[in-house]
Amino acid sequence: MRTNPDMLEKLVQRVLEEIRKERGRTHPESNGLVDTVDEAVERAVEAQRRLLILSLERRQQIINAMRKAALENNEMLSALAVRETKLGRFEDKVRENILCATKTPGIEDLRPKALSGDHGLMLVEYAPVGVIGALTPITNPTGTLINNSISMIAAGNSVVFNPHPGARETSTRMIEVLHKAIVEAGGPPGVVGAVKCPTLETAKAIIEHPKVNMLVATGGRPVVNVVLRSGKKAIGAGAGNPPVLVDETANIRNAAQCIVNGASINNNIFCTSEKEVIVVEEIADSLLKFFQETGKAYLMNREEAERVTQLVVDPDGKINTAYIGRDVQVILREVGIEVGEQIRIAVFEAPPSHPLVWLEQMMPVLPVVRVKNFDEGLKLAVDVEQGNRHTAVMQSTHVERMTALARAIQTTIFVKNGPSYAGIGLGGEGHTSFTIAGPTGEGLTSARTFTRQRRCTLVESFRII
Repeated sequence: MRTNPDMLEKLVQRVLEEIRKERGRTHPESNGLVDTVDEAVERAVEAQRRLLILSLERRQQIINAMRKAALENNEMLSALAVRETKLGRFEDKVRENILCATKTPGIEDLRPKALSGDHGLMLVEYAPVGVIGALTPITNPTGTLINNSISMIAAGNSVVFNPHPGARETSTRMIEVLHKAIVEAGGPPGVVGAVKCPTLETAKAIIEHPKVNMLVATGGRPVVNVVLRSGKKAIGAGAGNPPVLVDETANIRNAAQCIVNGASINNNIFCTSEKEVIVVEEIADSLLKFFQETGKAYLMNREEAERVTQLVVDPDGKINTAYIGRDVQVILREVGIEVGEQIRIAVFEAPPSHPLVWLEQMMPVLPVVRVKNFDEGLKLAVDVEQGNRHTAVMQSTHVERMTALARAIQTTIFVKNGPSYAGIGLGGEGHTSFTIAGPTGEGLTSARTFTRQRRCTLVESFRII
């Protein structure tokens, strides 16, 4: 059941009024937001120095306070994100924030390694890098900030964020919530911060600032390329175009449910979400039938699919960004199709050359391509993933085939017989991350990602056996 839009609007208006009142009472430097990048970085340098003086027990208390604050403000932040960015769905934003607040690892991720032998003891510990400059996306402004903040601060760093300008209100409010929780738990002010009005110019200033030790970019290929050219240690989480391959051995009804759920969550703005379905001809009709039986998928005919394609793909062959993350009802209504509120995604059959098979559309419009057999499907899946090494999904009970696709496609996340979001810990095992570093190879980031290794060697016997 969708949350009533009028109720959401009233919630957001009440929240915005409370923010204005709170900001009027609060000293501007005490909420994590400042006017310039230099101010933010200088505060972060001092905050990181003070953070390292604190015990690990206190750092754990700070992380716990951040988790609690994110959960307590979840509905407010989710409503604000949907209202400001027009991307995603309120109920899925709520799930996203719970996931990030509860399944992002903290200081427990920083387990030291020790080795003893005839020549003494060797100890490796994970030390902070210092000040991190982080660029965050418009698609997941709350989840990425929660996830990055917990990971980076657990590792002993401070962080200066440059949120996407299109999510400024949501992102700065998120930073205020986290900053307040950190300070009230005994942490230093400025350990998480941002400029009040993030722009491309402030992003450039953060990237070039001599006191920023590491850069993290979560977004499309252009922003990742910028940080990789910076000359600093950089972690890049880029775009993906995740295929899901369904063969004739799959549990077809379960496959349909998983695909609909994975491709429709947050209106497909997760970079991990299924973007195209590749299905073996033998069971294609059954899969389409079961899509409809979920009650959440609308199957478009050829003419309807053509009208939608013309709407969401520009004449120059690029995605029309006006429809990214929008509800399927909004998209279909534009071409004269009315569907019920229970529908979450529009599905259509497409040839392999269809633009929505090759573009990361990030909207609830899902192309389905028929192939003759598994071998043809494997080749197409690898081709349409386009070397992003991000995410791929397979629905099958044939272990050798699942292994073959995993080896061929080389993605950071590979999900078998589940919705794509199981790969980030939502209904699947393992920790979560909203900075999935495929381009730079770190994978699903965690506290350990934002560290440097330090070795200590004791050259004398330390063994008791």
